[in-house]
Amino acid sequence: MYKNKIACTLLTPIALALLSAPASAAITLYDEDGTTFSADGYVNAFYVQTDTDNINDDLDRDQARVKMGFLPNYIGFNMGKDMGDLKLGARSSFWVTINDSETNSTATDIDVRQFYGTIGGDWGEVLVGKDFGLFARSNILLDEMLAGYGQVSDTLGLVDGGGVSFGNIGSGYPYPFPTAQITYRSPVMGGLRVAAGIMDPVDTSDDSAVGKNYQDAPRFETEVTYQFDLAGADIYSWVNAGYQTSKNTDSTVDDVTSQGFGYGVQAKMGALSVTASGFDAEGINPFFTNNAGEAVLREVDSTGHLLQGSYTFGGKTRLALSYGKTEDDGNGLGVAADYETRAIGLFHSINEHLTLVAEYNQFEIEDRTNNLTIEETDSVALGVALSW
Repeated sequence: MYKNKIACTLLTPIALALLSAPASAAITLYDEDGTTFSADGYVNAFYVQTDTDNINDDLDRDQARVKMGFLPNYIGFNMGKDMGDLKLGARSSFWVTINDSETNSTATDIDVRQFYGTIGGDWGEVLVGKDFGLFARSNILLDEMLAGYGQVSDTLGLVDGGGVSFGNIGSGYPYPFPTAQITYRSPVMGGLRVAAGIMDPVDTSDDSAVGKNYQDAPRFETEVTYQFDLAGADIYSWVNAGYQTSKNTDSTVDDVTSQGFGYGVQAKMGALSVTASGFDAEGINPFFTNNAGEAVLREVDSTGHLLQGSYTFGGKTRLALSYGKTEDDGNGLGVAADYETRAIGLFHSINEHLTLVAEYNQFEIEDRTNNLTIEETDSVALGVALSW
């Protein structure tokens, strides 16, 4: 019952979704007369052993997989043109799964998550095109476990999935879905930077057999970041937010206001790093900011937080600890649920392009309405990642 109710409603439409890491040091392919062209990429694979303890004992199992981790494999291209007072740029990135042919013949879909241009100057930069959203952006980009494996809930359909794991998506932050946007970023002013954009709105009003849903204004998102030094520590802090309304031509269908607020801080001192972040959202899917799933889910209110720490030994081996939790009020599903992830990861850099990863992850879903544990899943993942 729980598997069908939560998994199909919440995640089936976009089980492959996940966010990128910041582009690694790219390979310059052309650099002449103020024009540049470069490429970057990321390839990873994990051997994973997952043990699932389900509320339905008939679904308990121990599953072996070879899969990608939290980050998919991608290749990206970067272009730049110096025009004097103006600097033009562009980026495109193409994402693929390595598990596309498990049940079908080879059928790789190319997921274009970034395809945008930039216009920059002393006054800042304008981005036009498709890129990740601003609400919850730094929450996920500064996740200490970004290059790890993360949670693969069986209830949410991830153990058998052909795409990525979910990392801390849904247990600490929602995924800032790539979307069409026009976004302005200010220059860095004493460590402070402001970004604000209009996004293609998403449908968050109730389904109606009579009327049609509509949004008479775009979705607005913003992020403010501030970086500074404090007592020898490098501090990076942020707040971000999103807002939109959805209506219906049928006056009997309620309007829906979707709004979210994210925040966080990361402190680094020598080999030690500590990160704390969180979010509060209303009328937004607790897993995906584009509100994937049935319309009934779009009334959900949720809150979450993520606490992490890491220490790097000898400049090459990083040990990271992570705890994340998201709570939703059950509005729409009828079941108030907690999604909780605990993880420990070891990342060893052979060199700047090759990293070995070992991770142990525990994921749990609690039904607060009925005081039941729906699922407990333990995963052990051993992987290798190549970047350029």
